[in-house]
Amino acid sequence: MRKVVFIAGTSLAAIITASPAFAQEVEPSAGAAAVNDNVIIVTGLKRDQDLQDVNVAATVIGGENLTDLGVERFDDLQTVVPSLSVSDSGLTQSVNIRGVGLASGSPSAANGVATYIDGVFQPPIVSTNSFYDIGSVEVLRGPQGTFVGSNSTGGAIFINSRAPELGDFNGYVQGEFGNYSRGSLEGAINLPVGNTLAVRVAGIARTRDSYYNNINGRDPAQLQEYGARVGVYWEPSSSFNALIRGEVADKETGGYAYRPIVGTAFEAGRTNDIRLLDYNSPTQNDETNQQVTARLEYYTDSDITFRVIGGYQDKQIQNLYDSDGTSLAMNEQTQFVREEVYTGEVNIISDDTQRFSWIVGGYFQRNEILVDITNNPNGFPVDVDIENRKITTGLFGQVSYDISDTLSVDLGGRYSTYDVEGSGAVTLRLPGIVVGDPGGSYDDDQFTGKLGLNFEPNADHLFYAFVAKGYKSGGFASPTTSFEPEQVWDYEIGWKGTFGPVTTQLGAFYYDYSDFQLDVIAQDTGRASLTNLTDATVKGIEGQVQVRSGALDLSAGFAYTDSSLSGTDFVDTRSFAIAFPGVSNAPQCPAGTPSNPPFCIDYSPFILTTDGGPNLYSPEFTFNASAAYTMFVGDLEITPRVSYSHLGDRFAYIAYDPVRDLLPAFDLVNASLTFEYEAVAVDFFGTNLLDEEYITGQSGNNEYYGAPTEYGVRARFTF
Repeated sequence: MRKVVFIAGTSLAAIITASPAFAQEVEPSAGAAAVNDNVIIVTGLKRDQDLQDVNVAATVIGGENLTDLGVERFDDLQTVVPSLSVSDSGLTQSVNIRGVGLASGSPSAANGVATYIDGVFQPPIVSTNSFYDIGSVEVLRGPQGTFVGSNSTGGAIFINSRAPELGDFNGYVQGEFGNYSRGSLEGAINLPVGNTLAVRVAGIARTRDSYYNNINGRDPAQLQEYGARVGVYWEPSSSFNALIRGEVADKETGGYAYRPIVGTAFEAGRTNDIRLLDYNSPTQNDETNQQVTARLEYYTDSDITFRVIGGYQDKQIQNLYDSDGTSLAMNEQTQFVREEVYTGEVNIISDDTQRFSWIVGGYFQRNEILVDITNNPNGFPVDVDIENRKITTGLFGQVSYDISDTLSVDLGGRYSTYDVEGSGAVTLRLPGIVVGDPGGSYDDDQFTGKLGLNFEPNADHLFYAFVAKGYKSGGFASPTTSFEPEQVWDYEIGWKGTFGPVTTQLGAFYYDYSDFQLDVIAQDTGRASLTNLTDATVKGIEGQVQVRSGALDLSAGFAYTDSSLSGTDFVDTRSFAIAFPGVSNAPQCPAGTPSNPPFCIDYSPFILTTDGGPNLYSPEFTFNASAAYTMFVGDLEITPRVSYSHLGDRFAYIAYDPVRDLLPAFDLVNASLTFEYEAVAVDFFGTNLLDEEYITGQSGNNEYYGAPTEYGVRARFTF
């Protein structure tokens, strides 16, 4: 199982004339990425480095530019980052980069794209809170591990909130209103306390009516959201600093909005309008999150940095579903999920001004997961109770050596261990019989690494090539069965160039991807479980360009990805569910014996093959572009801005049915007009201006949808 990746960036300024301004001027204090004088800083590799000087394919977006581009939440990032796909799956989101990440909704599956908020790893349990007071977002494409705290096969995403700043009293207040009774208020204040201490307090409150009309009850997909964050930065001397943050968030939506997928069991109850729903059961979606993070740094006289990062998270979600999404049946499901995460990381970082530099580190993570689900199909409740404990550890490091003034080599490695234990029960509430055991245990370990060669003929150009191995842990599917880790061998080459105000990144990749994990029905037992289905190859090219010249700000990004799963047979669970509704765990009938549910099933009519099909959630082509031009009328600054994004076709299931399993391509256009006078800015904005109706994901037999056209006005006062 190997994957090769050619990494990259972009150039082609001649053919890409508009694009999302991927970078923005952001204060580099205490860990946010920065963009100043066309220099884009990447912090996710443990050092503050110019994007043009690092041999990794990355996209960096400044906090203020997120708002300009219409990026309000995590899933909006796919409209401004090449190769990124974020698909709604109800309780989780399927986050994939270059078609690698997460294709399963099982709580046993790890996420192949590692996400960090303020340096602390986030579990795959969905967290869709709005961005506010963000310093930067960094997206690294390809396997990470020799620098990054947790393992990842698809890439890593870093969300950095604004850090407190010493000696500067500043802040902002922002309010907005728009259609669908949209309203929000957010702000932040930075308070210096003497010369060595600073405190930053930020918060947000946001409400919005639903985009949907539910015929039989409360409309789901409303929004009532609150969040607050406090950061304290202390720098008693030039050799030591500490940054501690605490954050809370609460969100209520009234439930998820979805309709049955065409070609599935409840298609007959599907309405003819994506904004019209027909639930006959109440719905609910409440999310809470608390997080505390700390980062301590000590610098020696020889410029060696000792860094410690720790964090605690407590995420809880309470959901109530109308499982079939129609008024045809009484299928209800309640979910309560709680995940507590404890993380700790230690880095020792050398001076990087010498010919030989290095980074070593250690990582620890403990996840405690509680899942309580009640299914109530037609009045026959089934309880599912699961408790899991996961422990992940890693030792990692990388050395770099300048062979000459223009040539350097990088060598990195990581040793990882993973251990999971679980217990639970599947119970028929009446008469109280335990019919299943979702528990089990599993452990594995793995060595991964990276070898790279860099050629920098002058300060304006970098050429690089590397090979890297990524790994995603396995797990247990039952007390007696397990699935193996996924592995990716990534081969990449790339070029980054600077031409005055124009910066470009261009690259190509090839992946050898082994032991793809997916939920399938085992033909011999009829049991649906997570398994290693097959291998795959992924190859493609990516590019980005940024132009910052006077009043003009242009940027663009594109990616072409060609993925192919090798051949293996599997049971088409969706066709099977239509033919035999409610039947599960039925073994294969003896040869020549017809189906006799629930005792046995002849699965042969439902056997398909994956041979040559694309990876799930892997669009062949993605593109985004943005253009802004600033004009002055006296002291009044006027900036029109427009952005466009295209996300290609994606499949959500390996049967590749062009109607049932396809998430069709979509195109989004956003625009804004900003008037700024001294400390006051007023912004008229619109998102999805073409009112594109598009599917954002699937879960079971239901599909989710993106937001319609939204527009409004936003006012901001900065002090």
